[in-house]
Formats: sequence, structure tokens, C-alpha cells
Amino acid sequence: MYSKFIATVAAASILITGLSAAPARANQDDVGRALAALLGIAIVGAVIHENKKNKKQRAHVKPAPRHKVHKPVQKQRHVKPRPLPRRVSQHLLPGRCLRSFETRRGTARIFGQRCLERHYGFTHRLPQHCERRVRTDRGSRSGFGANCLRKQGYKLARR
Repeated sequence: MYSKFIATVAAASILITGLSAAPARANQDDVGRALAALLGIAIVGAVIHENKKNKKQRAHVKPAPRHKVHKPVQKQRHVKPRPLPRRVSQHLLPGRCLRSFETRRGTARIFGQRCLERHYGFTHRLPQHCERRVRTDRGSRSGFGANCLRKQGYKLARR
């Protein structure tokens, strides 16, 4: 970047060295010429430096577009997940149907009968020996015992 400037300064220093190597003369004309040459070299170097600086500034300015190009906006296609195979999906019970009830014997965890009928398509295939009827302070509730269904291979579906 500054190679021309450095070359100019090096040339000036060689010139000055050459002048000083000459026999010592106390002539005012030689000193004036040397100073004029140095001043000229410095001016040329400054002009080169400013020219390069202006080129850099011009390179960074982007021209304004004449017209905007509107690209059509493409909608993101939402890929729906594949449904689980029937043999797997019939063993996943909806989590919203799991309820805990306080009874005299402690906490009973059951899947509600009506909730399963609404949100689970295989209620008729659940093992009948897991069906429970629980008495609560709000009346009796019917459903399927969570522990019994877990032992039969049914799992809670995560939402």
C-alpha cells in the first residue's frame, strides 16, 4: 500500500546520502536544492497517499439500485409427522386422560373412561381386568388402572 511512498523516501535518503558524501562545501545553493528535492518528494508521497485513500472510500460506496427486484415469498411448507404404526399407536395412551383421585385407601391413578373414549381409538381393546371403579368425595368414577395398564405394555403418550 505504501510501497511507492517508501520507495520515494528511500530514494530521497540515498540522494541525501550521496550529497553528504561529496566534499564538504558550505554552499547555500546545494543545501537549498536538497531541501527543495526533499520537499518535492514529500509532496508527491502525500498526493499518492491521498489518491489511494480516495480510491478506498469510493470502493466502499454502493450505488443505489435503480429498481427493487421483488422476489416472491415462498411459504414454508409444514411437514406433518407420519402417524405411528397401528401396533405402536394402540399402546400409547393420551396423557390428558390420566387422573389422580384421593380415596380412603390412598391415591388412585386411573385413565378416565369417557376421556379415553373421546381421545383414544382403541378403548374396546383395553384389558377388561384393568377396569376400575373408584369412589371419591365427588362420587364414583370409572376407568382403567394406570399400573395395571403399564404392566400390560401400555405407555403414556408424551405431548
